[in-house]
Amino acid sequence: MTDVPPIYLATAIEAVLRAGAIQMAHFGRGMRVDKKGVIDLVTEIDLEVERGFRATIAERFPDHIVLGEEFEAAGDRDARAPYVWMFDPVDGTTNYAHGLPIFCSSLALEIDGELAVGAVFDPTRDELFTAERGAGARLNGEPMRVSTAGVLIDSLLVTGFPYTVQTDPGELTALFGEFLTKSRAVRRLGSAALDLCYVAAGRFDAFWEQKLQPWDVAAGALIVSEAGGQVTTTDGEAFSPRSGSVIASNGHIHEAMVATIGEFRQRYRQAQE
Repeated sequence: MTDVPPIYLATAIEAVLRAGAIQMAHFGRGMRVDKKGVIDLVTEIDLEVERGFRATIAERFPDHIVLGEEFEAAGDRDARAPYVWMFDPVDGTTNYAHGLPIFCSSLALEIDGELAVGAVFDPTRDELFTAERGAGARLNGEPMRVSTAGVLIDSLLVTGFPYTVQTDPGELTALFGEFLTKSRAVRRLGSAALDLCYVAAGRFDAFWEQKLQPWDVAAGALIVSEAGGQVTTTDGEAFSPRSGSVIASNGHIHEAMVATIGEFRQRYRQAQE
């Protein structure tokens, strides 16, 4: 059983539900949208939600650190404080800004370097994904488990692309094509947190992506692990939210995912020499 105090999961659930209510209050209506990069967007809702969460943590747990997407300070990603909250106020901001109902809020708490609780809320489907270390994963309070697919050709995969894809598309898009030839199908939804939760719920059999931030994957990675899945880097190494890459699977096809990526990279890079 978990040794994590219940207040932490309660706080995570409260935060993502509040975020979802704010998201839906503005969804499909006019909102301010700015650019952090050529295709990297931020809305006024991202900022409002994260400000509110930071205020909550400052009041409730003043010795805790918040690692968030919108107000990141230099060195935040390397923070090794005893308690670190990793928060994405709107995961899937591009979808959200375009009125596409595939987005969520994602929150995890890391205690002494180990993920302890995670919560992801999709307000358009009213789906709350949660996990506590050692206590399993749940969807709207009901236990959930990963799928049983045993080979890649029977598997539905999902991936995402970093915001640098326009300037360096070659290897990323070629790897996408590689998995198209080896799996049943590959999807790209635009929300890493939901991709991970859908692996945990057995809707996808595996997810891979590179150049990710801690707030993108922390909650979802814990949820997959607690649902019986396996999570590593794309090199097959031990995962942490700061690893920068991830493969999350049902466990049965994990070795095949790692091998496919490794063999592809070797061929691709040899061809570039």
